[in-house]
Amino acid sequence: MLPIVLYDIPSKLPGKSWTPNPARPRFVLSYKNLPFETVWVEYPDIAPRLKEIGASPNTLTDGRVQYTVPVISDPNTGAIVTDSWEIAEYLDKTYPEKPIFPKGSKGLIKAFDAALLPLAGDSFRFSILRSSQILNERSLEYFIPTREAYFGAKVDEWSPEGPTRDAHWALIEKSYGIAKQFYDKGEGRWLMGDTFSYADITFAVRSQWLKKVFRADEWERIASLHGRKWEKLLADVEKECNLV
Repeated sequence: MLPIVLYDIPSKLPGKSWTPNPARPRFVLSYKNLPFETVWVEYPDIAPRLKEIGASPNTLTDGRVQYTVPVISDPNTGAIVTDSWEIAEYLDKTYPEKPIFPKGSKGLIKAFDAALLPLAGDSFRFSILRSSQILNERSLEYFIPTREAYFGAKVDEWSPEGPTRDAHWALIEKSYGIAKQFYDKGEGRWLMGDTFSYADITFAVRSQWLKKVFRADEWERIASLHGRKWEKLLADVEKECNLV
């Protein structure tokens, strides 16, 4: 089998990977033991590179259409797939061994994501601020002005220390509290009890993103929540996906 190509955005961090959306197919590929290689693309090069390979643009949650990663190119089938959810569905259908979508689970996984996303809301400004601090210069020159335009605020206004940052922390902690309610109902190791699924990957990569971009004391604040439940979940998912 030829290696599948995953398009991702590099950083200054060891191993380069950091952003949660491309991490999702990375985890899925590793879980399924599928050979893959990563092509690193800086932010301003994403659109021209993806147009070059014939990838489709992605429709974002706010209705904007733009070229984004992740994208995979599968030389074994000729498929080029955009969007982390679409990639996950493609991989599960094309390579069904070790499924990540147990029968009838997609609705629950979508509901889990939908319950958490609104709570993240404004707290993304804090996460995006920290993300900007680990980017390579070429990406940073694109990232800051585009995010300033999106937020309608200068970078130093995204998440200043004080009441604004405190509000962001409150949203982050509330989102983990909602996740705990879902996991408690699962009555097992994973969201679906003893059955590992894409839901566990999607939540773990969010924690991995924060672990990578937050300062050590900031990550510790998250890791220590709920008896260090989320630190353990991330470690368990990484192990399940052969990433440790």
